Amino acid sequence: MTAKVIDPRTGKIAKGTVRLQGLRNGKWVTWDTETVRNANGTVTLKAAPKTTAYVRTLFTGAAYTQTATKGLKVTVKASGAKVIAEAKKHKGALYKFAAAGPKRFDCSGYTMYVYKKAAGKKLPHKANSQQKYGKAVSKGNKRIGDLIIFRSGSYGYHAGIYAGGGYMYDSPHTGARVSKRKIHGSNYVVRRLVA
Repeated sequence: MTAKVIDPRTGKIAKGTVRLQGLRNGKWVTWDTETVRNANGTVTLKAAPKTTAYVRTLFTGAAYTQTATKGLKVTVKASGAKVIAEAKKHKGALYKFAAAGPKRFDCSGYTMYVYKKAAGKKLPHKANSQQKYGKAVSKGNKRIGDLIIFRSGSYGYHAGIYAGGGYMYDSPHTGARVSKRKIHGSNYVVRRLVA
């Protein structure tokens, strides 16, 4: 975010400090601070919010009243890369029937947990039900972070997360651990839950 600091009384560049703040639990928290140094009065402030948030700039300077801009809503959309990053964190977690993390998972418990953490998406704890969520995508157009549901006929019996290159992350079966492995079989559907 770039801010330009001008004294409204004189129209001239104001010297001082600008803070980029985010609203968290009802309080403004400073994410970045820069001092106005150049002749045109601009400062560049950086932050990487992980969720949708309200942000503002706050100016403090000698001989000036502390001034804040109105809060501006910044919408953060989850990406496939964010989903895969979360999926990788649980590599090696042991399979346990009906478990939904964070230490042990069954297949749909794993996908349910990963999408909730990475994207705030709520999925049911059943592969057959998960195949009804998100947007249907053809197998040829699947992208990293897409949900894959394996089927017997039209019944969804196993869930995984597409990792690219014909691979997926999943929690396969009793005695196995969450891992990245080759997609097996061709009777599956692809659902897109993130941009």
